[in-house]
Amino acid sequence: MERNSTTAPTAPDAPAAAAPRFRRRLVTALAVAGPGLIAANAGNDAGGIATYASAGAQYGYRTLFFMLLVTVALVVVQEMCARLGAYTGVGLGGLIREQFSVRVSAFALLCLITANLGLVVSEFAGLGAALELLGLSRYIAVPLAAAGVWALVVFGSYRYAEKIFLVLSLAFFTYPLAAVLAHPDWGQAGAQLAWPHFLAGKDFLLLGVALIGTTITPYMQFYVAAAVADRGIGPAEYPREKADTIAGSLFANLISMFIITATAAAITARVPLGSAAQAASALKPVAGRFAEQLFGLGLLGASALAAAVVPLSTSYAVAEAVGVESSVSRRFREAPLFLGLFTVQVFIGAAIAVTPGNLIQLLVRTQVLNGLITPILLTYVLILANRRSVLGEAANGLVFRTVATMCVAAIALLSAVVLVQTLLGWVGIR
Repeated sequence: MERNSTTAPTAPDAPAAAAPRFRRRLVTALAVAGPGLIAANAGNDAGGIATYASAGAQYGYRTLFFMLLVTVALVVVQEMCARLGAYTGVGLGGLIREQFSVRVSAFALLCLITANLGLVVSEFAGLGAALELLGLSRYIAVPLAAAGVWALVVFGSYRYAEKIFLVLSLAFFTYPLAAVLAHPDWGQAGAQLAWPHFLAGKDFLLLGVALIGTTITPYMQFYVAAAVADRGIGPAEYPREKADTIAGSLFANLISMFIITATAAAITARVPLGSAAQAASALKPVAGRFAEQLFGLGLLGASALAAAVVPLSTSYAVAEAVGVESSVSRRFREAPLFLGLFTVQVFIGAAIAVTPGNLIQLLVRTQVLNGLITPILLTYVLILANRRSVLGEAANGLVFRTVATMCVAAIALLSAVVLVQTLLGWVGIR
């Protein structure tokens, strides 16, 4: 496969050389940010923010150690996906089609579609919650948002709005400051970060699965492998991409832990979140009486961005699997399956998001669905990364294979326990 070479940046001129050192470092960091950093931070979307805030509100600092374990798993999984993309030049969807039978590949695609549909619902629920904070009823806001996202994508203008949504979502980077200004019990937080303080209840297990589902999102795994391959990152460039992937995973989960800490300090009544306004209260140390507006803008940006990207990723995967046209630059008659599937997902996501109920809890429940599906797709990733026929000498070694297997097995076991508990609850067994 022919790979495009990248040219080194030119030396700065005199005015640029006089710029403050921190600004030069920031520009450099943004310039080298790769698929690993982007993919890992994609987990801090509407569902992620709601789930982390719910963890802090309901269980205080108890989930911090759990997030430490999830961080290890995220680093392992993201690194395997990036390595698969770099050493094969093919995304996960293509590798699964090449390496598995038609039925097994179809099952993986079905799991991805189901997980992504849950994410689409969560993004429109996030849009509804955000616009309610900004004074607009969800029953008006969600249909309008769905129509807007659909039009932006179908008429090819989404790439311009994308920049605005990205800027709005930067509001969530105030959480580390909010966590410090809220004066949490650092001793208790440190103790529960360093040592497990788990609870045996069903609700805690459900939230644990939701944390896995929103942190190790199947969509992210497919994105990072495809993005690495599409950028032409090969074995020679992989050491830099590996550093990017690990750094992105660590940074994303550090933000997640700050969200949990800030919310735990701001909300002392240990009950599930009842509204987005409660989640926004964690930002009061930073924004004061404008906390709800700041949270609402951040939630709006993160949700709108993902509300288009997630259904598009499903449309790309399905269209590529059946070998038909897949491009947002095409019209409906030129790419009916691709744009039709995108339209159906947007319609279903918006329809479910306007049903009566607690939008924050809807966001968390969709992450539970992701958590149940995640170990299935991670098994595909693990098998591919273990195969020398796929990666050659870059395949998982004994130590990495052992750690990766333990991570996937632990996630699968927790998901299985929650699934069994749920099924028993349906038949009246508690």
